Amino acid sequence: MNETLLFGVAPWVAQWLTPIWILSVGVTAGILALVVLWGLFYLVSRIPGISELGTEPGRRAVASWIGAALLAAASFYVATPYIRSNWEASGANLLLFLLLLTPLCYIFSRSLVMLLTRRSIQEVPEAVREGVLWPLLIVALSISVFTVMGIGLIRNPMEYFRVLQRWGTVGDIKKTFTIPVNSSDSAVAEYHPIDVTFHRNEVRMIRFRSSENVEIRSRPIEEDITMEARLIEITSRDVQMVPANPGTMRVLFRADEVNRLWVLNRGSKPAEVTIFVNFRPGIPEVAAIPLTAIAVVVLFLLYFMQRASFPRMSAVALATAKSEMGQPLFTILAAFGVLCLGAFIFIPGNTFGEDIKILKDSGLTLIKVLACFQAIWAAGVSVAEEIEGRTALTVLSKPIDRRAFIIGKFVGISWTAALMFIILGSFFILFVAYKPIYDAREGANDDPTWQICFFEATRVIPGLMLAYMETMVLASISVAISTRLPMVANFTICFTIYLLGNLAPLIVQKSADQFPIVQFFAQLIATVFPNLENFNTYAAIAGGKDVPVLYLGGAGLYCLIFTLISMLLALLLFEDRDLA
Repeated sequence: MNETLLFGVAPWVAQWLTPIWILSVGVTAGILALVVLWGLFYLVSRIPGISELGTEPGRRAVASWIGAALLAAASFYVATPYIRSNWEASGANLLLFLLLLTPLCYIFSRSLVMLLTRRSIQEVPEAVREGVLWPLLIVALSISVFTVMGIGLIRNPMEYFRVLQRWGTVGDIKKTFTIPVNSSDSAVAEYHPIDVTFHRNEVRMIRFRSSENVEIRSRPIEEDITMEARLIEITSRDVQMVPANPGTMRVLFRADEVNRLWVLNRGSKPAEVTIFVNFRPGIPEVAAIPLTAIAVVVLFLLYFMQRASFPRMSAVALATAKSEMGQPLFTILAAFGVLCLGAFIFIPGNTFGEDIKILKDSGLTLIKVLACFQAIWAAGVSVAEEIEGRTALTVLSKPIDRRAFIIGKFVGISWTAALMFIILGSFFILFVAYKPIYDAREGANDDPTWQICFFEATRVIPGLMLAYMETMVLASISVAISTRLPMVANFTICFTIYLLGNLAPLIVQKSADQFPIVQFFAQLIATVFPNLENFNTYAAIAGGKDVPVLYLGGAGLYCLIFTLISMLLALLLFEDRDLA
């Protein structure tokens, strides 16, 4: 096994840490983007009339609806091609998509208008220093430190930035040129230049089509005596393709950047030559950098918008999050989760080389269970015990109504669970990236490439998102139960709902051939209780499949609907609760 050192570390360390470094670059870019956005928002809020949009109700409503219309139109325009290509009933589904999108766009637009007030911009540093944003920022900065440290551990780190810089220029090219007939009085073949710009390392396929017989070259004939630059000869109406493997591309094109080709028309008429170039990024994994940066920006912006739009509810959420993060239980669960996730690497699964699937499933289940336990405990402490201890009565004596109290409790619990997922998820990605290398070294095989480590590590991110959605469903149910019952009953009911929610599809399937009364109760369970199997990624992990984005969107919509139903139930149960 090759143990040659690279920048002072073994090659397998570089293979392991390259995916982590790519993600850390995205986190760093997200933090820098947040600083730039705060500066832009600060300047915009100083424009006369902009800050007043969020303080005056009339202007706020008009600006919110105008912004919602613009956002809905832009989203509709971007999503239309994807929906038409993936859904059958395009007209009805596009209308449904627009109806679902409009309320979300209004909420986002209204929150943005509120965030642009001078008071909200001035409170941003204070919002960062308190509540859940401070530990989130510490985690993000800790990850960002590896961006600088990892430069000495990664092979050719600047190449990743060069590929990212060319990312905006990557795309398919289709051009048609008219090549005149070779002059009959010329003894020398006339090659006509055509402008086609692409990078040879990013080409997946080149396709040519011509109405006449032509010859295409990558360099002028006077610069290529050996005729190595002749790409292809095309007969009339023939389609040819040049495979873009590294060997042939280096022979055909000397320079990395190709800006021009030369075409000779051997026919008797002007030739219509069509060139189609299909691109792929030189390092497609760098797409994780902007996606990670966007995720960081969206996460922080959601908190700022929530704080600006709903100050009373956010005050309750802030107090709840600070209280739960300060509890020893949160630290114990986080430390226990990290230790268990690290230990899962070394536990043999006896799966004939598929131990990483066991690691993924066990890790996702552990993180979900710990976060659910934290959320249910927080609901019992911050809702049930405050009601029994008359603390809620004191809070409601201030200008905070019952709706803001209950929703604020749920939002605070949600942010606490999100912090748990981010901490444990960061370590989980680190351990999953190492697992292929550990398995290979245990089997005395060659070390896998960093692309394999990156592929395995990033595939757990959709699983973490689905697990968080499931946690939110159970947390909302727990908050509703806490308005009437103590913690012990809360845990018992939530545990029962967790079991029935995961077994509901199986119960319906097994009751298909049973008595009607059995079928009725099976359907009743599947209807009343949440179908938590929608958030299970075991089938995708076992089959080695990715979780589609469309499935994530459907699961998110299901989570949102069931969470809203649970919160409405919580408000109904708490509305007439005697707090005295």
